[in-house]
Amino acid sequence: MKLFACTIGAALALTVPAMAVPRGCLAAPFVPQSGAEVLETLPRRGNAAEAVMRRERAQLAAVTHGPVLAAEAARRYIELGRASSDPRYFGYAQAALAPWWSAVAPPVPVLLMRAMLLQSSHRFEEAIRDLGAVTRKDPGNAQAWLTLATVQVVRGEFDAAVRSCGRLSSLANQLASMTCLANARAANGQLAASERLLALAIERADVARTAQGASQAGLQLWALTLLGELAARRGDASLAEKRFRQALILAPDDSYLLGAYADLLLDQGRHAEVQMLLQDHLRIDGLLLRHAIAVQAAPAKAMAIAELQARFAAAARRGDAIHQREQARFELQLRHDARAALDLALANWQVQKEPADLRVLLEAALAAHDPAAARPALAWRRQHGLEDSKIATLARLLDGGTL
Repeated sequence: MKLFACTIGAALALTVPAMAVPRGCLAAPFVPQSGAEVLETLPRRGNAAEAVMRRERAQLAAVTHGPVLAAEAARRYIELGRASSDPRYFGYAQAALAPWWSAVAPPVPVLLMRAMLLQSSHRFEEAIRDLGAVTRKDPGNAQAWLTLATVQVVRGEFDAAVRSCGRLSSLANQLASMTCLANARAANGQLAASERLLALAIERADVARTAQGASQAGLQLWALTLLGELAARRGDASLAEKRFRQALILAPDDSYLLGAYADLLLDQGRHAEVQMLLQDHLRIDGLLLRHAIAVQAAPAKAMAIAELQARFAAAARRGDAIHQREQARFELQLRHDARAALDLALANWQVQKEPADLRVLLEAALAAHDPAAARPALAWRRQHGLEDSKIATLARLLDGGTL
C-alpha cells in the first residue's frame, strides 16, 4: 500500500506544483525481496476456459502431479495460445511440463506436448525428433501424426507429409484425414483436386451429432479456413470470402483466421473493412501489422508503425525469430525498406516454406530489384508445382515473363 500511496502523491505533485510532496515518497523505491512476492493481483478474466485453467494450475501447484495431468493442462494452454496468439499460454504449458522438459525420454503424453510447443516456437527439427519418438512408441497416436504432417508441410516436405496423413487415415475421422491430405497435396501441384476433396469432406461432416463436439468444431474451423485459403490461391476471392465468413461464425476471434481474411481484403483494396475486422484484436502483432497496412490517416499509421517497431525490437532482444515473415512485410509495406525486407524474407525461407513465405520473398526481391535473390525459391516453386495466382504473377515478373 505504501507504494500505491507514494504513486498517488507523485501524481498529485505533477498536477499541483504548489502541493507539498509527502516526505515518505522521497525515500528509495520499493524493491521486492524476491520474484515470488505479489505486488498486486489483477482482475481475473471471467470466461470458462480461464476458470478451468486456474483450477488446473492450482492442482499442479498443490500436489505432486503425474505426466497425464500435466500434459492435459499443457494441451489446454496450447489451444488457448494458438487461438489467441498469446505466447504467455505457451509459457504456462511449458511450466506444466517442467519436471520432464529436459528429459531425454519423457512419458509419451509429455513428449507429444513438448513437440507441439517446439512447433509453436518454430523449432521444427526438435519437434520432428520428438514426434518421431512418439510415433515409434505409440504408432496409433493420431495427434502425433497430424502434428508431424503439419510441421512437414511448413518445412516444404510434402511427400513426407502425405505419408504422415496416410497413417492418420486409419486413426481419425474423415474430416481430420482429408484436411491433412488437402493441406499437404495442395502445396504440391494438386490444388484444385485437394479443394474438391476437402469441400466434400466438410459436406459429409456432421458436427452436431458427433460425440466429440469441441474437437470436431476445431477440425471444422481448420478445414473451412484452409478451404478459403485454397480458393484465394486460385484467385476466386468471392468463394474464399464466403468460406472465411462461415469459419468466423465458428470462431470470430481466431487470430489465424482473422489474418487470412484480412489478407484477402487487403489484396482487394478493402482497407476500411480490414480496419473494422481487426480493430478489437490489435494486441496480436500479425493483426496489428495488417491493420497498420490498411490505415490511411497519417497520424494513426505513424503510431501503428512505431508500436510495431517497438514490438519487433522487443522480440529481437528476446532472441525471438518466429515473426520474420511479418517483419519482412513490415519493412516492405510500411517502412518501404526493400533490402531489409528481402534479408528477413530470405532468412524466414530457410525455416518455413508456406505460400505466404514465398510470396513475401518474391515481393521483396521485386521491390529490391534483385531477381537473383529469388531464383532458388522460384526453382523450388517449379519443382513442387506450387499453385497460387498472386505468386504466379510475381514469378512472371521476376523471371522476365516466363513461369
